[in-house]
Amino acid sequence: MVLDLAPLGPGVLAGFTSRAGGRSTGPWHGLNLGTLVGDDPDAVAANRAALERRVGARLVFATQVHGADVAVVGRHDEGGVRADGLVTTSPDVALGVYVADCAPVLLADPVAGVVAAAHAGRPGLVAGVLQATVAQMVRAGADPVRVVAAVGPCIAGSSYEVPEAMRDDVAAAVPEAASCTSAGTPGVDLARGVAAVLRRCGIDVVHTDGRDTYADPALYSHRRAVHDGTGVTGRFAGVVRLLDAPRPPRG
Repeated sequence: MVLDLAPLGPGVLAGFTSRAGGRSTGPWHGLNLGTLVGDDPDAVAANRAALERRVGARLVFATQVHGADVAVVGRHDEGGVRADGLVTTSPDVALGVYVADCAPVLLADPVAGVVAAAHAGRPGLVAGVLQATVAQMVRAGADPVRVVAAVGPCIAGSSYEVPEAMRDDVAAAVPEAASCTSAGTPGVDLARGVAAVLRRCGIDVVHTDGRDTYADPALYSHRRAVHDGTGVTGRFAGVVRLLDAPRPPRG
């Protein structure tokens, strides 16, 4: 399996999967990590086990609800909590968010030993999931000045067509997310909106992957599947974990 690594600093392993590898077949073919999309549960379990082997730790996913709730994960915690942000200080777990057009966002303060993963679709971006995730990281000891972020592949503003009223609602909360599609219709640019919010949270270093899930067949895209007439596809993921035990900040 392939994990495209994201540079979140020393002592942190982070990256984004794609469809490459995996046991899923049919419309989910590849490394589908979503459990609620109709795929064979045994195939999904095998795909998740392969990802756990790659990151070297138990993988924890939340039940994502397109909201702004954030959960703190400890070494013994399991997945399934209803949240769109996860934070941990434990090197014994890897955090994961799965997507198929929404933006997977990974964050780390390597000095404080705090990492996080957030699922930022249009509703979550407007609801403040990123601000809530950063705030929870700060409560765990992180300093936004030290935090490095990576925004994974997501649907591009040139592909994400929405009604004008919806674009305006997003722009009211995150002006930078308003865009026009390649056809000149109203759109939403998730990656640009995410980067702007993170910078307003005090995070200066934001890496953006830049790939468009809708246009790239190497990635899962719900909207592409709908436009193709099936409406069925899998989920890829962003994952992050600490490789070292947390250590107190200096100074």
